[in-house]
Order: sequence, then structure tokens, then C-alpha cells
Amino acid sequence: MSRSRTAILAALALVAGASGTALAVVPGDVGIAAVPCSVAYQVQNDWGSGFTANVTVTNNSTAKSSWSVNWSYAGNQKITNGWNAKITQSGTAVTAANESYNGALATGGSVSFGFQGTYSGTNAVPTTFTLDGVTCNVDDGGTDPTDPTDPTDPTDPSDRVDNPYTGAKVYVNPEWSAKAAAETGGSRISNQPTGVWLDRIAAIEGVNGGMGLRDHLDAALEQQGSDEEVVQLVIYDLPGRDCAALASNGELGPTEIDRYKSEFIDPIAEILADPAYASLRIVTTIEIDSLPNLVTNTGSRATATAACDTMLANGNYVKGVGYALSQLGAIPNVYNYIDAGHHGWLGWDDNFAPSAQLFYQAANAEGATPADVHGFITNTANYSALKENNFTINDTVNGTSVRQSKWVDWNRYVDELSYAQAFRNQLVTAGFDSGIGMLIDTSRNGWGGTARPAGPGATTTVDTYVDGGRYDRRIHIGNWCNQSGAGLGERPQAAPATGIDAYVWMKPPGESDGSSTAIENDEGKGFDRMCDPTYTGNARNGNNLSGSLAGAPLSGHWFSAQFQQLMQNAYPPL
Repeated sequence: MSRSRTAILAALALVAGASGTALAVVPGDVGIAAVPCSVAYQVQNDWGSGFTANVTVTNNSTAKSSWSVNWSYAGNQKITNGWNAKITQSGTAVTAANESYNGALATGGSVSFGFQGTYSGTNAVPTTFTLDGVTCNVDDGGTDPTDPTDPTDPTDPSDRVDNPYTGAKVYVNPEWSAKAAAETGGSRISNQPTGVWLDRIAAIEGVNGGMGLRDHLDAALEQQGSDEEVVQLVIYDLPGRDCAALASNGELGPTEIDRYKSEFIDPIAEILADPAYASLRIVTTIEIDSLPNLVTNTGSRATATAACDTMLANGNYVKGVGYALSQLGAIPNVYNYIDAGHHGWLGWDDNFAPSAQLFYQAANAEGATPADVHGFITNTANYSALKENNFTINDTVNGTSVRQSKWVDWNRYVDELSYAQAFRNQLVTAGFDSGIGMLIDTSRNGWGGTARPAGPGATTTVDTYVDGGRYDRRIHIGNWCNQSGAGLGERPQAAPATGIDAYVWMKPPGESDGSSTAIENDEGKGFDRMCDPTYTGNARNGNNLSGSLAGAPLSGHWFSAQFQQLMQNAYPPL
């Protein structure tokens, strides 16, 4: 999938011309031979002293195994970092060469890369580009009023933008907002956008008199006014859901894939496809806690469960995710983001690449293609720190690598931002489009308050160094339920870092991860000892205490004590 439709449409037009009636090669003929390449340079975000931009290059000459794009700036723009290309700059002249994973560029094919830069004065778009020394046509993004599919027409719902969060408001769920505002001090954050969770079939129409999917979309239209508006949905009801955690088990049994399709995904797709909602940008988080379990909790691993072995064997996680992608991806204003775990789950070498490969398999299942995937989301409903500033994965203490500390435990990543950016590259290597973006859930990973370290730990040992400096104060990185000491993280924002579409609050702060004790319910939710603060653990958390708060209700239910703690320990502070 190319996330800039401008270059794709130009390429398709050229290919269509080449494959239809033969073009006469005469002087002045505008055929493929006369247009060896085209470039679309698009500024994605500009804040007056800096900017991010995306470049899409379409090759209309012979296929290439490597490529290099050159341009020069008229002003003082300086590129500070980039992605999906090796970018160098000398004075005003810029060169962008392929990475090892995207050198192949077929005839009629396109490749995209992006970067961040600084400037003062004006930020004029370059006027001349070359591909391997040959001058290209420049697509200025102009509109054609006679073309009903013009990708720059803001009224065309089929025009998926590169980053749905850029230039858009994000829907504030009135139900969550009211609960937050009712808490002491809650009005400070009650206007923040959060995800709407469709975690059972009944949620589509609304549970216990609450808002259903159409109600939320109608409310989003009211909030939208004349602006762009993002609505965030969590699609979460796979058969045999979350095979490694009882607290978030679902209503569908392991074999009920047909019910998942006909009673859950199909009704959601029907509603989202209603033309009344075509002006909304609908972001879907696709099935958290599913595909990663097939990599980490199956087979001969110490963390394996019989339930995860069953889901691996019957293929219903892959089938379900594929079906959701294919049905929702067919709706022009829907942006699918697949759940990609977090660094404390998939950051190890034997999990990292296999997970990307499995995601690619799911993106090609049940009629889906990778073009149905706009990106991925990490840290959904989890607590991993966004950025650990007091140590890096490359640090050593007395000759001992940080990777050997008990906390890091040979992981390749120490925080969520570095993991998300690296995993994005791995996903491209696995076959996903180079334009995919990442979301990071920062709703509960702030780790502020009085326990937040002011600097690095003592260098007595590698463990004192890491444990004394880390912001993430969990007992073990595998702890995930209602964690004691957690705080609100970065507020939702668009394009905050390289390769990141947005920081989001996909998990609404104040909603429980699971009950501290067994509670009978009709929601299919079991009691998981990882939510019991007295539990001494299992292989998935190194047989440590769970670190969870006492007095928690069922998952998804309001947990006032946790909400208050999240505000108290917010970072940045409220």
C-alpha cells in the first residue's frame, strides 16, 4: 500500500496507457519513454521552524535493483533524520538512496521515504528531482476539477491520507469523559480522546443502555463540525480471545470463527460503510493480545498454554484478523492498525522477526492484502515506558552490557519508542509497505510522581544502574494488570516522532485490566491471578509478584482508585 495516492494514480495512468492501445512514439508524445520517473514531495507537518515530509518516487523506466534520488533546496532546510532511505545532505543538495530492504523498484513501481527537517524563513518545495541522474516529472498535487477521483479533493472519502491524525481532531467519548469528569481532579483530562472498545457482539448496539457504534459515530459527526475528525475503535472479539490471560477472555469459543465473521465483523463493517460517516477518519485497532501469543506462548516454550496451542493449530486468530482487515479495509475512510504487542513482549530476537512474518501472513489471509494495513499499534493497554532517558541498550557497567541486567534480560529494546521504530522497519522487511505508520498507546506509561528517578542509577553493578534509573517501576516487565505506581503518559498528539503517526490513549484511563478476585459475570471474563496482588507469578513474569492493585473490578469496568493514581503519577505532570 502506498500511503500517498498521488503517485500511485499517476503510475496507474501511465501503466494503463501502456497496456491499452499502443502509443505511437513520435516527437512530443507523452508516453512512458518520455516520462522516465515522477516524484511527489509532500510536506506532512510544518510547525514554523521544522517539518516532516514524504517523498514518493515512481519509476517508469527499466526495473532497478537500487536507486538514488537527488534534489536541492532553495532555502536553508536541513534534514535531521529520515526513514526508509539513507539520506545525506551537503549544503543544499540532498541524496536519498535505498535501504537494503527496498532497493528493488519495478517498472511502474513506487517507493516512499520520509524525513524530518529544520528551517527558518520559508520552506519552499524543491522544483527539480532526479532518479539515478535522470530528471523526473514533479507531481505538485494540483487538482483536476474534471477528475472525480482526484486524490487531493477533500470531499472524496476514498482519499486516505498518509497520517489520519495530522490536521484532525480526535473523538472524545462522552461516556468516558463523563466518568473522568466525575472524579476529583478528573476535569483536567476529561476532554482527552480515547478509544471506543467493541469487545463483544452486544457492544455494537450498546450494552446496558450505553452508546452503541452508531451512537458514537453520530456523536463524532456532531463534534466534527467543519474539521477533520478521527474516531478510534478497538476491534476485540476473536474466537478464543487472549489465549494467555483469563481476565480478557471473550465470549466466543476457539472454533467460533463463523460467528466472529457474521455476528461481529460484518455488522461493524456495514455500519462503518454507511455514507453518513464517510467524512470521518475511522482508525481501527485490530485485535490486541492475539497474534503475538501465537509466537510467544505456544509449543515447547516455558510460557506456552494449551489455549494458545489450540489457536495456533486451528488458525482462527490468523483467519479472524485477515477477515477483519479485508472487510474493514474495503471501506475507503477506515485506517486499520494491527496490534503489535510491546517491547517487553516481542523485543527479543526469537520473537521480533517471527512476529512480523506472522503479521504478514495474517495480512494475506481471508481475502486481505497488505494494502488493507495502514499501520501498527504498540503498547495497547500496557505500561511500557515511552523513552528511558537514564540508560540505553548500548550502555555497559564495569564491562557488563545493560542487556545482561535482570530487568532487560537480553531484550534488544529498553523502551517503547525505540521498539516501535525498529519494529516498523522489520515489518517493511517482512513485506509491508514502506509508508506504514505506528501508533503508541501512552495512556498509562508515564511513570511520574515521587518515585520517578532524576538520573541514572549507581554504577555498582549493571542491575543497580538499570534499576536505579528506569522510569518503568514494575516489578517485572511481564506484569500487565492494573499496575501499582503507573501514571498517565504523553497526551495524545499527531506525528510526535519519526515513523510514529500518533501517541494515543487507546486504553481509556480508569478502565480496569481485570478483577483482583473472581467475580461472576456474563461477559465471558475469567479471573486471572496476574490481577491478584498476592499472586507470586509464573514463567511469563519470572515468578514475581504481580504488582497489581487491590480492589479492581472486571476488565473494562471503572476503577476509581486506579484513575486517581494515574493522575497522581502522570508524566508529563498534569
